[in-house]
Amino acid sequence: MIDGKRTVDDTLFRETPDGPVLLGTRCDDCGGHTFPAQSGCPRCTGSSMTEVPLSPAGTLWSWTVQGFTPKPPYRGGSAYEPYGVGYVHLPEQLIVETRLVESDPARLAIGMPVRMVLVPFRDDEHGPVHTFAFERATDD
Repeated sequence: MIDGKRTVDDTLFRETPDGPVLLGTRCDDCGGHTFPAQSGCPRCTGSSMTEVPLSPAGTLWSWTVQGFTPKPPYRGGSAYEPYGVGYVHLPEQLIVETRLVESDPARLAIGMPVRMVLVPFRDDEHGPVHTFAFERATDD
């Protein structure tokens, strides 16, 4: 459970006082970041990795809308709806491939500020299962 919600994989997240964040690793040799967490560095092949929370906010680097049901083993809900998919640049860390909360192309723009949230992905016999997505960041 993360933030009181069941997730597709709790090892992808870390709870913080400000809410859940993605959990990645940083190479102790070259400083490169990975997500999801890895035991070795794909950049320098170093094997000394430290788990680090990733920034919950970033900018939309690129995006598209998934307008058709993905190939199996897609396990989303039975009622398919198009959804946004993008790459989010997390400052001084890396670019993460992610679902987007928004799926209207008129409301998506490269460079827009976004933040991570947990969203329902599918239901099972115990209720909703959540995954991460990014949504437009707002000034609170």
